[in-house]
Amino acid sequence: MFDYERALARLPNWMILLAILGAIYEFKSAGTKGAAGFLVGATAAWLNFRLIERAVNKIVRLATTEQPVQGGRGVGIFLGFVVFGTLAFVILRFTGFSLIAALLGFLVCPAAAIAEIAYELITYGHS
Repeated sequence: MFDYERALARLPNWMILLAILGAIYEFKSAGTKGAAGFLVGATAAWLNFRLIERAVNKIVRLATTEQPVQGGRGVGIFLGFVVFGTLAFVILRFTGFSLIAALLGFLVCPAAAIAEIAYELITYGHS
């Protein structure tokens, strides 16, 4: 039986490992600005992952409880994403970090998901 909770708990660990490895690679190939841009992108990916996880948990909690739904909950989730996007834009636009490296850093989350899939396939022999 597949345990989604453990797989979901391992994703941030994969993201941290990939962020460290990517920052080292970027530092060697593009210098400090490349490594900093990659780390900014990886941090944004981690924050985005947490925001989405929190939003999904709220939606599931509301769907599974018998309490009446109060209005305005979606507004808070939307505002969180707006603030996140605005901060990411300001940091990347006005700091001089490498934008390409930041974009690659933002891809840490899907890379972590692929690493988790490979881990599951190897560890548990899923086919």
